[in-house]
Amino acid sequence: MKVVLFQQYKFELWNPPPSAAAQLRKNFPQLEIVHPATADEALTEIRDAEVAMGATFKPEHLAAASQLRWLHSPAAAVHHYMFPEFVASPVMLTNGRRTFAKPVAEHVIALIFALAKRIPACVHYQQSRTWAQQLLWETKPRPREVAGTTLGLVGLGAIGREVVVRAKALGMNVIAVRERPSEPAEGISAVYGTHDLSTLLAVSDFVVLAAPVTPGTKHIINAVSLAQMKPTAYLINVGRGALIDEVALVNALQTKQIAGAALDVFEEEPLPSTSALWQLENLLITPHSAGFVENLWDHHVEGFSKNLHRYLAGQPLLDLVDKSRGY
Repeated sequence: MKVVLFQQYKFELWNPPPSAAAQLRKNFPQLEIVHPATADEALTEIRDAEVAMGATFKPEHLAAASQLRWLHSPAAAVHHYMFPEFVASPVMLTNGRRTFAKPVAEHVIALIFALAKRIPACVHYQQSRTWAQQLLWETKPRPREVAGTTLGLVGLGAIGREVVVRAKALGMNVIAVRERPSEPAEGISAVYGTHDLSTLLAVSDFVVLAAPVTPGTKHIINAVSLAQMKPTAYLINVGRGALIDEVALVNALQTKQIAGAALDVFEEEPLPSTSALWQLENLLITPHSAGFVENLWDHHVEGFSKNLHRYLAGQPLLDLVDKSRGY
């Protein structure tokens, strides 16, 4: 059986290193593990592959891969796979939701502290050698405690559940919005359906977006929903850029309609130098780095290996994506 690892991103970390292929060959000596070096080689190698791992899967790959039965995405987001031919195909899709859950949840907590304690403002004053004690106190919103605040979580997947654990440990009250609110949700005070998003926004001190991109969630944060947030509230996005109408967010931040925001993901990446987002003093930008960890590919290989053992044994796969729902 042939397994192909492919990916041709400009950013080094998103590409499987040679060590990943070497570890898989060690774990599965009975399989043919192929690691193409170029996009053309990947298209050739996938023609007779039964299993593939890669986040750059396109219609031409599907057309060529007549024997493909299972595709694994190292990324958590899968909206870019949802072209009609793939959705209609019998190929199973799994993703790396659990690989990224803990590091991204840690990043969320780091952003909450940075916003609550006004760390970006302190860095700004440091650069100008300004002892800004009085300035920091006079400027609203003032630094605040995190304990006792309400975190409104949009999305309760693997990342969202890890955020809940950490937020509760800090003494935060956690409420959430999810597509199926009747499902159990440990550690959460209240769970609302997507039609009740306004209820969550009205009472949350920190709104965290960790939902997948679907037709129903695109621009779920827009001019109307931003107007429903508290003026002292902060917005954090670690889901996907398309969850936010960026034009509406720029306006809300410029007019101080909300206290501030922190974004790790954007509708266009890399974020263009011409974007108005760069100029906002009450916005903290991180360059889609929430999932960065030194041993990321060790985690990818571990999770993929576990699922590959299950596949070979004819067992149900973990982290299976429902292609009809898009996540």
